[in-house]
Amino acid sequence: MFSFLQALIDMNVRLQIFKQDDVNDYSLGRRFRFAIVDLDKSANFPVNFVCMLPAQISSDKKNPSIFPRVFGDKSLELARKLLTEALETEDDSEIKAEITRRLKLLEPKPISQIECSACGKLFQPRRVRRFKRNFCPECMKKKFGSR
Repeated sequence: MFSFLQALIDMNVRLQIFKQDDVNDYSLGRRFRFAIVDLDKSANFPVNFVCMLPAQISSDKKNPSIFPRVFGDKSLELARKLLTEALETEDDSEIKAEITRRLKLLEPKPISQIECSACGKLFQPRRVRRFKRNFCPECMKKKFGSR
């Protein structure tokens, strides 16, 4: 098992990007497929295919995609590295835009904090639709009790 994982880590991987036109009855769209290929296996695409690069890499242990299962803990770093390398080598502007969009999706989202309307303390919002103003949990308990 360890030799298999070590072989996966030592692969000479690169990103192969395919542009696919989706033509429906009502819209025209363009879809991009990001395949990870191992250059040590072969020079031709179907033979050296490893897996597809998902748009978002989730660390969900219950239902991970193939990419995090293959590359494990290093999957996020590898995805960033492959996308930045592809961004430097790519000439097509549409593909560059898609690569930058996917790089932005890989960035961690900052924790948003808002100021309490009553005490002014910063807290992470939990949206309660029935109130127009934002209250922290302590002020909510003080003001409204157990309503």
